[in-house]
Amino acid sequence: MGDAPPRGIRHRIGGRAALWVAFVLVHGLLAWLNLFAPGYPMGDVTGVYRVWAETAQHGWLRMGIDTPWVYPILAFAPMTAALAFGAEWYGQAWLAMVAVLDAIAFSLLLGRGTFSLRRRAAAWWWVAFLAMLGPIALGRIDAVTVPFAVVGLLWAAGRPRVAATLLTVAAWIKVWPAALVASLVVALRRRVEVATMAVALSAGILGVSLIAGSGANAFGFVAAQAGRGLQIEAPLAVPWLWWIVAGTDEATIVYDRDILTFQVEGPGADAAAAVTTPLMALGVAAVLAAGVRAAMRRAPVATLLPPLALAFTTVLMLANKVGSPQFVTWLAAPVILGIVLGGSRFLTPAALTASIALLTHVLYPYWYGWLLIANPGFVLLLTLKVVLLFALLSWAVAKVWQAGSVHRAPRADAAA
Repeated sequence: MGDAPPRGIRHRIGGRAALWVAFVLVHGLLAWLNLFAPGYPMGDVTGVYRVWAETAQHGWLRMGIDTPWVYPILAFAPMTAALAFGAEWYGQAWLAMVAVLDAIAFSLLLGRGTFSLRRRAAAWWWVAFLAMLGPIALGRIDAVTVPFAVVGLLWAAGRPRVAATLLTVAAWIKVWPAALVASLVVALRRRVEVATMAVALSAGILGVSLIAGSGANAFGFVAAQAGRGLQIEAPLAVPWLWWIVAGTDEATIVYDRDILTFQVEGPGADAAAAVTTPLMALGVAAVLAAGVRAAMRRAPVATLLPPLALAFTTVLMLANKVGSPQFVTWLAAPVILGIVLGGSRFLTPAALTASIALLTHVLYPYWYGWLLIANPGFVLLLTLKVVLLFALLSWAVAKVWQAGSVHRAPRADAAA
């Protein structure tokens, strides 16, 4: 034990100050990569979001109101906010906005009271995860929703109505946090409060958009997603990519100028894209059934909520016709909650998620062109990523099932 660092050094390395230094350094690095790294990491932000925001600013076209849009209506709020310092500083303003939101969530994760080992581990994991995932961790609309999701899950048991509010707002920015709302409804005893708040807030958001003149365009994101083809990063696209690697002339990679994504085309690709929606429904139903079983058997919130949220989120990723690299950011919130509530019991999903993030960083953005030409090495990396996602889902579903395997007496929710 003589080689162990003095306690004071260990405290400084593992304390709040060290974590904040790491947080600032990682966000600074990711901001620099977004602005200057090869591969156009901020292409969606400066090339698409800014255009949408400017067209609305000039009174030409309001996405989601005057025309159908690929995103829910509240996605327009952060896109517009990034115009605060002018169009020429749009990218920098976007990165600063995301960093501030992350900082708020990070501060709440660290807390003001006793600095527990689990919260410290969760904070270090989040910083490492962001570094492993790379610039995409900040450079998409998904990055805005992650801090809402982190805080919403952390406050779920103790402040369910606040948690429902945060997660519902996030879901009206990008749909995926709706899965976390579903997790709360299943796992919490105060589920009626969660459901009531989510429904009421959603009705209010829809009402405001209708008053603004959206009409059916308020639901345009549903139809826009349904009309997509099979994007090359989608798990179901892997067989077609390997078919291209094998030298076929029947399958190819094309660019969809309407959706602004690269997709696979070939025999069966459209059918595979169409089947993703029923597959997602089946996957969500299976996870829901396992979660309801565990809740009916009085599974503790601390045992049930983290794997249930992780299972719902992973299903949305695997049964998705899009599969964009930024989807990996969704995994951060349930893993952070799992580490806070479960400690080392969440080591396996934490390691799997970090590995998925690292593989995603290799695939995008710097060498993304290799995937676009179906380079065998990069198709293999994408295949490995999909395998790890399946492993993550299997672990989460198994833990949800285990949580409901023992009958327990009724007990009150414990705050996270």
